[in-house]
Amino acid sequence: MRLFRIAAALCLPACAQLPGTRVLLDAHNAYPYQERYWDRIDRALRRGVPIAIEQDLVWYTGGDLPKSIVSHGEPFTGQEPQLREYFFEKIRPVVERELRSGDRSRWPVIVLNLDLKTNEPGHIEAIFETLNEYKPWLTTAPRGDRVMPMNFKPVLVLAQDDQFDRGDPLIVFGSVRTVKKEVWGASPRELMTERATNFRRWWNLPWGAIEEGGPPKAGEWTGADAKRLKEFVDHAHRNGLWIRFYTLNGHPEGSNNGMGQGYNFGSLEAARKRWRAAIGAGVDFIATDLYEDLAAVLRSK
Repeated sequence: MRLFRIAAALCLPACAQLPGTRVLLDAHNAYPYQERYWDRIDRALRRGVPIAIEQDLVWYTGGDLPKSIVSHGEPFTGQEPQLREYFFEKIRPVVERELRSGDRSRWPVIVLNLDLKTNEPGHIEAIFETLNEYKPWLTTAPRGDRVMPMNFKPVLVLAQDDQFDRGDPLIVFGSVRTVKKEVWGASPRELMTERATNFRRWWNLPWGAIEEGGPPKAGEWTGADAKRLKEFVDHAHRNGLWIRFYTLNGHPEGSNNGMGQGYNFGSLEAARKRWRAAIGAGVDFIATDLYEDLAAVLRSK
């Protein structure tokens, strides 16, 4: 009965979007780095929908007027794209096609994951200004003290910053808090003690919660690892939350594709083992820079 109530609260009109019902490629850092890799969002969208896409945002004050830019970090040129042009106008054909179809059963088809690198009040205001331009596209929920039904639209916006808990209806949905910095060795119940709320709808975790040291120090994938992964996923879903793990890459050391070593399992096959395990466990969002490779594994499943 409790699970039914959670389902009813989270799902309107259908239940294809409930936690644990689908596994999405989460296109990690799908934006240019210092004038390179401009095609990242195009590569992500070519994988088809439904899909999640991450955009990192920085409050840039180096020009005549401060502005929110999509950026991986310094050095800044002032020519970095903004969320409006680089993300929303890129997805316009997809969203307009979905709105014409009226098939709400698979909405949202695009999940926008906002990763704020700076969260100044002016930055939050600028982001809301952009989001409100595209409000007819966005999943919403009425403000309230209890979990309320979500009105699914083609786009769902997720973020980790509490400053987005505002407005009626809500147009951005936050993550629950991980209560310990050291995630390895702690149980899911020790790390996350919250249930879904009207605003908090997902849980964001590094892979170091599953394998000690994360991807760079991961050894052979074991049955114990798989069991721990399933415990985390089940704990999130029981509490009405989507769960996201970041970031699962596998590439030769020294390859220069904008992918650092901090998320690297060291080989594509090692990453594939974790992707298959995450798919089997029901992880809602699997973040990777290897969009094409994970998409192929998802298709095979």
